Amino acid sequence: MSMPGMADAGRKLYALELLAGKDTAVHRLHPGAKVVSCVIFMGAVISFDRYSLGRLCPFLFYPCVLIALGELPPALLLKRTLLALPFCLFAGLSNLALERGVAFSIGRLPVTFGFLSFWALILRTLLCVAAVLILAATTPWTALAAQLRRFRVPAIFVTLLELCYRYIGVLAAESGSMYTAYRLRSGKIKGVAMSHMGSFAGHLFLRSVARAERVYAAMKCRGYSMKAPPAPAFPLRKGDAVFLLAVAAFCALFRFADLPLLAGRWIGGLL
Repeated sequence: MSMPGMADAGRKLYALELLAGKDTAVHRLHPGAKVVSCVIFMGAVISFDRYSLGRLCPFLFYPCVLIALGELPPALLLKRTLLALPFCLFAGLSNLALERGVAFSIGRLPVTFGFLSFWALILRTLLCVAAVLILAATTPWTALAAQLRRFRVPAIFVTLLELCYRYIGVLAAESGSMYTAYRLRSGKIKGVAMSHMGSFAGHLFLRSVARAERVYAAMKCRGYSMKAPPAPAFPLRKGDAVFLLAVAAFCALFRFADLPLLAGRWIGGLL
């Protein structure tokens, strides 16, 4: 990725934070209810065995319904979700090569266990990433971090999440300004020459460290402390409890009952 592309990616990173400022039914839900429901959903998705492709398909309703109710742009979330594909694609490809046993056949077309595990892995990954992205797009980061502290998540872990999330933008801004200066001094050269890449990366690291120290000093001057008590929580409303129970019931139903198989048998009996 070029340096302007990196800076542009840094700016796009906070597009989800802008979406979190909307006022919809999903955005108004209690942050704790959304965090717990996200954990329940991901736990249910991860708990399936590696060949349960059909049983994972009904879980697509969860992100689809929340995207519709939260008035979120599907294209943006889909692009962010697809970024996780390279991390699971190679593991899935090995399943295609190693697991060649035939699970079942569709007409004369055999379906191997490797095919099932490959697509189940991809679908499981996309579902979990989509759930986290929807949580980030419907909950302001400050409210999310405060809720994690109220859940007694270790302060160092929450602080690292906050600083890493913010520091990506700092790194992208520094790389963008350095690349602009480099282009002004290098004429018509596109990108950073390989002979200059080591020096460029070293200076970027030094500038980023210096910038991070100034940011941290400014935070300390304003009274920042990891041991600060979390913001007071507002009570769980009836709608929040209904949402949480609905998600839990949905996940339990499709986790413990093989409804796609039952529906297929029922349709087969009618035909």
